[in-house]
Formats: sequence, C-alpha cells, structure tokens
Amino acid sequence: MATLTAILTQGEARAKWLTYVKGLPTPAEELNSLGLTEFEMFLAAYSPVFHKAACETANYLLSGQSFNKSSWNSYLQTTYGISKRHANGVISHAQGAVNASKEHRKCHIKTLEGKLKSINHWINKSENKLADSIKFYAKKNWQNSKTGCRFPLSCSLQFRDTNWKNLRFQIHNKKRRAYQLTKQIEHLKTAPIQTVIPRNQTFVVGSKDESFGNQVCQWDGNILKFRVPACLEPKFGKYVQTKLGNFDRNINRLPSYASKTWHFYRKDGKWNAAVQFTPAPVKRVSRHYAYGCIGIDMNPGSIGWAYVDGDGNLKAHGQIPLQMGLPSGKQDAQIVDACLQLATLADTFACPVVCEELDFSTKKEQLKERGRKYARMLSGWAYSKFYELLESILSNRGIYLMKVNPAYTSVIGLVKYARQYGLASDEAAAMAIARRGMRLTENIPATITAYLSVKDGKHVWSLWNQLNNLIKKSSIKRHNFYAISNWESLVKRWSEQSAQSRKRKC
Repeated sequence: MATLTAILTQGEARAKWLTYVKGLPTPAEELNSLGLTEFEMFLAAYSPVFHKAACETANYLLSGQSFNKSSWNSYLQTTYGISKRHANGVISHAQGAVNASKEHRKCHIKTLEGKLKSINHWINKSENKLADSIKFYAKKNWQNSKTGCRFPLSCSLQFRDTNWKNLRFQIHNKKRRAYQLTKQIEHLKTAPIQTVIPRNQTFVVGSKDESFGNQVCQWDGNILKFRVPACLEPKFGKYVQTKLGNFDRNINRLPSYASKTWHFYRKDGKWNAAVQFTPAPVKRVSRHYAYGCIGIDMNPGSIGWAYVDGDGNLKAHGQIPLQMGLPSGKQDAQIVDACLQLATLADTFACPVVCEELDFSTKKEQLKERGRKYARMLSGWAYSKFYELLESILSNRGIYLMKVNPAYTSVIGLVKYARQYGLASDEAAAMAIARRGMRLTENIPATITAYLSVKDGKHVWSLWNQLNNLIKKSSIKRHNFYAISNWESLVKRWSEQSAQSRKRKC
C-alpha cells in the first residue's frame, strides 16, 4: 500500500492547478445605450491602469535592482490609486511575464546550441567521409580493394556535377549556417530581455483564507462582484457586478470555497473570464499497476494499445486510427476523441495508462540534417499536445498516467510479442511499454543471446542495444520481422557478417 499511496500523491501533484474560461455574458437587462454592460465598461477603464502599472513593474524587475514586494506594493497604491489586493495582482502578473521571458530566452539559446552541435557533427562526419574517399582513390590498385569506398565518386549527367563537389557545396553552406548560429547565440547571451505585457486585461490574485477565495473579485456561483479601485470609484462606485453564471463542465472540479485567481482579458472583440483554482479531488478509478496496465504507443497514423493483466500476459489490444494533414481544429478534435477512447478503456479495465516519456526537443534540433521525410514525420503531428490532453482527461476521471523510459520498446515488441500474439508493430511496442510500467523485466530470448557477446554483469539493455544495432545494419525491412519464425539463424548471420567486416578493417 505504500507504493500505491506514493502514486496517488504524485498523480494529484500533476493536477495542482486548473483553469476554466468562458466568455463574459451580456444580459439584456444590463446593457446600456452603447450595447455594453457596466462590468465591461469598468474593465475597459481599469485595463489601461493595470497595463501601465504592470509595464512599470516589469521594467523595474528587468533593471536588475533589488526588488522588495512590500515597498513596491505601497508605491503602486500611491501612484495608481489602487488597493493592496489590486497591486498584488499587478505584481504577480508582471513577475510571471518576466520569469516566462527569461525562461524563453534560456530555451531559445539551448535550442540554438543544439542545432549548432548537430551541424558541427554533420560537418565533421562529412569531411571525414570525403577525406577517407580521397585516400581510397589515392591507393594503388584501388580497383581490386576488398573493403570498398565509403563515398564512391559518381557523376550526374543531368546536373553535370559530381557527388564530391555537391558534398563540398553542402559543407560550405553548413559552415555558413554554423557561423550565423554562433553569432546569434553570442548576441542572445548579452542582449537585454524584453517582456511583452498585453493590453486589455486585468489579473487578481486569490487566497484560500478569504471569502469566496478572493477579496477583490467574489463569485457565489452566479453573480460576480468586483471591488472597484479608488481611482475609478467616482465613475463606477464602490462595486460593479454582473451575472456570470456557472462554468458548465461534464466533470466540474471547481470547489465552492478555495483560492480563486481571476483573469479578465479581451479577445476577438469580447471579454473573457478565466478562473484558476486548485481542483477538487476525484475518486480514484485506476487500481495499482501490479493488477495490470494499458500501454500505448503513438505513431503518426495510429495509436496502438495493449492491456496486460497482473501476470504480464496480453488480454486485449487494438488500434485507434489517426488521420494526418487535418486542419488544426479538426486535428484537436481528433486528439480529444482518441484520448476519450483511451479513458474509456482504462475505466473498463480499472487500470492506469502507461506511455513513453518522450522529449522531441533534441530530435527537432536535428531536422535539417536528417532529411525532409523525417522532418515531415516529426513535425506533422502534435505529440506534446496529445500527451498534455491525455494527462488532463485521465486526471479528471481519476485515472493515473504513468511515464516510462522508451528505450528499446519497439525492438522488444518486434522480437518477443509481434509474432507470438500476431500484433502490429505499435501494439507490440504498447505491450512492452505496459510491462515496463508494471516493473517487469524483458529478457532477450535464449536463442539470440548465444550469438551476442556481452560481458557478465551488464544490464539486459546491453543485449537489446546490440540486437538493435544489428537490425539497423541489416537489409531486412521492418515488415519482414513478422515473417521470421527463427531469430537464431537471422542473428547468427548478422553476427557473422559483423565479425567478417571487423576482420577486414583490421
């Protein structure tokens, strides 16, 4: 039970904050001659004051001077005629914007450094390949060589150019790009950070010790009442209010009495009200992972899933098809529908969902060196959007989402489970992911181990790493893995070929 308690605590920590948004209603009885409510008129008058105070606060934070929140709060009250609670909202909003700008600058520099590293690696690899080829053709009797050339010289009659000259041209362009990235990184490390504070918005911080979770902006479930700052009291009075209604949700986790932070902003000509809060706990549906898990493996064309019971055996599997190339709106709807299907499966089997802990930032830094096809495959689907929505939907339904290391899950599924259970490649990988979430070990088959040389005491992943490298070097295509009845002869042939190539190099 100790492990189960830890899992529940971690799952609740991920859903620390939630935000509900709805357009600000405009009841007919509240409209004036301009077609606006009094609350909208107040927001239009208060947002310039808020914007000016937030900009001054952000500039002070970026100046590098020592910041004392209490003294700056008093300064804002005196300068702009607002109360302490209003000033707290200004400071919190400005601090969030400044911290986001600093974090964005760090991420930008990190991304550019990754791209520069990828380009330099490609340049070194290409220059070495070209140099080795030149040395090969400089040898006597190179026609009778048994090893062959890494980059044979060839000519294109269409373009009237050699592949060597084309590679030199690519290296030249890559070096120019590397120089540009170097200068850009040097500039970003010394350039001052700029923070953008949008107009037409207000922000009010709440507290759980105050009535209705906020002293300035109070909402009782139907009526929203806002305390007017002193600078606008002569025009709007002490309070303005409007009929907001409730936030309609199928699963409403908005508590009655808790801290509520309100954010009002204007978008597409209409004011919106957003409330941020600590969500109310939901009843846990998924059982401990020892009783079984659902593993998922996401690909651009489908999502493969597999349910594994407490003994690690496959009990159910399937695929959720995904269509590529859809507009953003239809793609988002497709992602939500897929997440809801997975939530239904997890609710049916009363088990957690296991997915891979993927980070595409490093791979996206190498897009220009990996080719167009790879770039389209990686950029054509919203992987991060899918996992974000999946975690939110499962959390609302009391289902725990586990993330595991994705190392060798595809090759494990192909070698051990694809032919045994008649699974597709993504379903086989999903089964390996589910078993890894259950802390089960994936030993390599004994018929293959005999032909792989690994030192005693090494982790089992060392064997999978060798096998994965052999599969990559082989000429067999991926769909042929399902027709292989005896992996022993296949691995034996690969290992013998590798041993012969090593002897030739020596």
